[in-house]
Amino acid sequence: MRIILTTALASALALSGCGKSTGGAKYNPLNWFGKSRSEARDSGPQNPLIPKESAFKRGPAEDQSVLVAQVLDMTLEPTAGGAILRVTGLSPTLGAHNVTLVPAFDLDEDGPQELLSYSLKAEYSARSRPAAPPRSRELSVAVFLSDEMLRGVRSVQVSGAENSRSVRR
Repeated sequence: MRIILTTALASALALSGCGKSTGGAKYNPLNWFGKSRSEARDSGPQNPLIPKESAFKRGPAEDQSVLVAQVLDMTLEPTAGGAILRVTGLSPTLGAHNVTLVPAFDLDEDGPQELLSYSLKAEYSARSRPAAPPRSRELSVAVFLSDEMLRGVRSVQVSGAENSRSVRR
């Protein structure tokens, strides 16, 4: 009986330190970090020897991508929270990389659209590009379109250099 009573008394004293009634006690884990407070930033003198921009930093790279020759296939697959636009294109030669769907619209500026128009673009290597069968020149790319982007949209169009494909909802 003594052991149980001693353990209960020690537990009660230890747990009382964790309650909010002890105020600012240092042994209370809820008070270890304190409250957040706002501090004014000192905008004192800046070091003029430290440049604001690096002289060695490269600027944004130029867009070297060109339109892919043909758009072979295009599907709009519904998913949870939107749809996946999957496009297959045909490159004129080998060596295409960094294939992207470039939007021809800006939802932030233009607002909701009835037609979402994309351009299928790729970058090509500077090496010589041998002729190859069409199957080895196929390119695939996909992009997720959220429900917010698809609100009010009736058709989606993807353009290449020689043709374009569209799908209606």
